Amino acid sequence: MSKKVISTDIVLVDIIDFSLLPMNEQLEIISYLSLTYKKMIFKMLKASAIPMDKMLLGIIPTGDGFYCILHPSLQGFGPILGLSFIHFSDFIAKEYAYFKGIRVAVHTGNVHQFEDILGHENFIGDGLNECARYVAIKNLVASTVIISDKAYDSLQEFLNIHKDYHTLLEKCEFRRSSLHTFQDKHNIIHSGYLIWMRQGGIIPPPQPSWVVQSKKH
Repeated sequence: MSKKVISTDIVLVDIIDFSLLPMNEQLEIISYLSLTYKKMIFKMLKASAIPMDKMLLGIIPTGDGFYCILHPSLQGFGPILGLSFIHFSDFIAKEYAYFKGIRVAVHTGNVHQFEDILGHENFIGDGLNECARYVAIKNLVASTVIISDKAYDSLQEFLNIHKDYHTLLEKCEFRRSSLHTFQDKHNIIHSGYLIWMRQGGIIPPPQPSWVVQSKKH
């Protein structure tokens, strides 16, 4: 067990009304969604020439979806990954009429990594709980990404470093809402933004410097 606190982006994907589906439809949709997103992630990894563990520290299943814990070196990329998940969900909706879409929340927060009872790497922490508060907002529109104010600050820092991504988001007609403030069930105030792209797509993470340098030699 590591006592080191990891500060990074957390992406939560929530399947709308998943628990209301019959068991056979739950299995059908989660199997197809898992396979589809697996292909999407591997396509992103290939484009960026990085291994999985340099993009994601882990994926944690939930009752209605999953968390993605990004590698800390990609802090700020979480909102962009969330937009890619939303883009791909449109294709899933064409395959299954009962699929109502997904909600995606992104937060920059703290997690701890530990080994679970089966010997697998797992995560706990305030960051997971705080991220879940955003996806639980009532009347959150389907096929939207809501990001915390902290995630938005991380995104801005990411775009300041990676100017090409700033240009790319402009081409995709990236938009954000005004600041939303809400109170959760514990009477804690949270703030965040809805984000979307008018021209959706799959955007891979940036290539790390060691990949770029190796191509020059």
